[in-house]
Amino acid sequence: MVAPRVFRLRPTACAPSILRSRGYATESGVKEVTVRDALNEALAEELESNQKTFILGEEVAQYNGAYKVTRGLLDRFGPKRVIDTPITEAGFTGLAVGAALAGLHPICEFMTFNFAMQSIDQIINSAAKTHYMSGGIQPCNITFRGPNGFAAGVAAQHSQDYSAWYGSIPGLKVVSPWSSEDAKGLLKAAIRDPNPVVFLENELMYGQAFPMSEAAQKNDFVLPLGKAKIERPGKDLTIVSVSRCVGQSLTAASELKQKYGVEAEVLNLRSIKPLDVESIIASLKKTGRLLVVESGYPMYGVSSEIMALAMEYGFDYLTAPAARVTGAEVPTPYALGLENMSFPPGGHHCRPGRQGPAVVMEEMSEQ
Repeated sequence: MVAPRVFRLRPTACAPSILRSRGYATESGVKEVTVRDALNEALAEELESNQKTFILGEEVAQYNGAYKVTRGLLDRFGPKRVIDTPITEAGFTGLAVGAALAGLHPICEFMTFNFAMQSIDQIINSAAKTHYMSGGIQPCNITFRGPNGFAAGVAAQHSQDYSAWYGSIPGLKVVSPWSSEDAKGLLKAAIRDPNPVVFLENELMYGQAFPMSEAAQKNDFVLPLGKAKIERPGKDLTIVSVSRCVGQSLTAASELKQKYGVEAEVLNLRSIKPLDVESIIASLKKTGRLLVVESGYPMYGVSSEIMALAMEYGFDYLTAPAARVTGAEVPTPYALGLENMSFPPGGHHCRPGRQGPAVVMEEMSEQ
């Protein structure tokens, strides 16, 4: 039997720039916190600790935010730190980028990242590239945040997942949280990071509550960017997922255990860029099988990149072809039945006609 080849990771933007470890708190002092409140807490703590930080966007102040993430911040910090803007994304994004280049640390909220299409030149050509084009002289500390991906009944123009769009751009960091601890710890890291960070939330997650450890409730709780988290350990299959699909993957993993006796390991990416390639390959080495679950399109998506990296760095560890579960290759339908067919868990994967992670695992076991 030929011994597996060991691949060394290239020092590219795909790999994390800084590797850190963190401890976990005990169960004492754990409380339930919604994702919305976790984000609000992170914003309040960063506005309190850093006078250079301010937030701007449509309805973030007097209306407390379209999804109430900025609730109470205007009363606490005043109209110079929490700023309502006109409905002109190109204008207020340009203002925010200019403020960042002048040394401030703006947080630019989009009511939905679909509206950030109006601002993509400022995000990609100004924020992402200035530090490099200035020879490292001019940093751009700015956080772009807001809901990303599909919601419910908002149709094609309000349902796109921009993870792959922004993840393909050198100069940007891209983060997509799942739980309340993710939301708080990663948002604080994004605001403090000297690079422009695209922080992709999910509208359907705002009201969902998660246990938050005692450590995460403190104002010094920060999670490193570029480090994934094992949400469920396993030995038979690696499921890599991000954002809302992490919860769906955990449900699928429980079903796989109950129906097939399969112990699936669920890896929560947290960060799209930098991507924690080491953790993905380490899990694949343990399980020998890889399934990637996301809500974006299958063509040129996050799952495509992860599967390619698995082939580059973990080919000899694979005991079956890698597979993926993604959104359908179609503009998001408005009709409820069609919408339900367009996204995991009831939707599409790379071989049309079969559905769901459990079915993909069954196919993989046959090979």
